[in-house]
Amino acid sequence: MSGGMARGRLAEERKAWRKNHPYGFVARPDSGPDGSMNLMVWRCTLPGKPGTDWEHGFFPLAIHFTEDYPTRPPACKFPAGFFHPNVYRSGNVCLSILNDEWRPAISVKQILLGIQELLDQPNPASPAQQEAYELFVQKPEEYKRRVKLQAKKYPAPA
Repeated sequence: MSGGMARGRLAEERKAWRKNHPYGFVARPDSGPDGSMNLMVWRCTLPGKPGTDWEHGFFPLAIHFTEDYPTRPPACKFPAGFFHPNVYRSGNVCLSILNDEWRPAISVKQILLGIQELLDQPNPASPAQQEAYELFVQKPEEYKRRVKLQAKKYPAPA
């Protein structure tokens, strides 16, 4: 699949997102230094799911697409040091739909909803970050405290 096809698909994704996206979510292509739109990198914000320890947090996420998209999944990255059992210290997200369960029909909307779900429901079978994993499994109250602290670090956009 050529880069032109990737960009065409991403342009369609952008149109679909602008028409219908989940409340509180933000997803938009990045701007280049000259102000041009870069469809290959999207800046996103995921709200913490209501009723969870992640509630009230608005978490920044970058999605990096390759010229092989949608044949290959994008890379999704929170800020470095993001606290979660399935997020590497670099910020890279470890989620099955971004790896072995990837299908070209998966949309940006589905990716973001999947990551939001992962925040509150970590996969202990696929740890990416030792400290967060150990607290999640062995000290759930401390894990919850850290999650709530992190949510406060990312308040609603002004």
